[in-house]
Amino acid sequence: MSRKESIGTSPRPNVISEEPHGKIIALSLLLAFLWGGNSPSIKVGLQDFPPMALAFLRFVIGLIVIGGWSLYRGVSLSLRNGELPRLLLLTTIFILQIICLNTGTLLTTASRSTIFINVYPFFTALFAHFWIPGERLSTTKTLGIIVAFSGVFITVAPNLGEGETDVLGDLLVLISGGFLGLRVVVTKLLVQAIHPYRLLVWYLSLSLPCYAAMSLLLERGDPMQLTLSSAAALLYQGGVIAGYCFLAWTSILERYSASKLVVLFFATPLSGVVFSYLFLGDELTLSLLGGAVLVAAGIYLVNIRR
Repeated sequence: MSRKESIGTSPRPNVISEEPHGKIIALSLLLAFLWGGNSPSIKVGLQDFPPMALAFLRFVIGLIVIGGWSLYRGVSLSLRNGELPRLLLLTTIFILQIICLNTGTLLTTASRSTIFINVYPFFTALFAHFWIPGERLSTTKTLGIIVAFSGVFITVAPNLGEGETDVLGDLLVLISGGFLGLRVVVTKLLVQAIHPYRLLVWYLSLSLPCYAAMSLLLERGDPMQLTLSSAAALLYQGGVIAGYCFLAWTSILERYSASKLVVLFFATPLSGVVFSYLFLGDELTLSLLGGAVLVAAGIYLVNIRR
């Protein structure tokens, strides 16, 4: 019997949380950089598609990428006993997170969406503290999270003053950050017994009918058009984020410490500022330097070994 099969038959599986080494930290930082373009690309896509239609198209592309890679690697996608209820739980969290993120980003600016979605490491560390053995909050880890988030705030704060924003949009993206933190922890628990690729294929597949139904019910008559900019945004959200990043991050969560790696994603708004500058015209400022120093300090504090 394989390790995953034996784990799947146990009501309380052992959770693997190895210390991340240099290559994993570097890969996580790359994912953090790529994820920084998510909110700006959503904002671009929302210019031509309503929120639920955009989510449906994005995850169709992501499912093609992940499903194709899974078949290439010879991973069995058949459900096993006891997996469906757990996948339905994860799918529900995922759907709620995307609804809040896309709708909130529509109602606020890309810069504000970026900073509010990136509160999720706080929620990840909090949920992991209660549910994942060995992921207890320590004084140093908490300080590192606070320092890193301070760097993020200093970096993006100058970009938040322009344009009108909707308080409801800010709140929805903040709630989405909470759901995302919860999803990271639940994913960490589930990949101990479910292959990461099978997990991704199924919760994306289960979510697609929900996005399609909500779009047909709530967005009928809304204008939709495929332009060069929206096509590029969809390919980025679907191929790069929902495809490559989902695959890489879920595989990392299977083995390595969630709370120590998720703090690296406080670097995401740094790349978000760059993407906003390149595609939305936001100004790059010297505040990036101070923010980068604080983010680096937070990363060091969280990953320091006793």
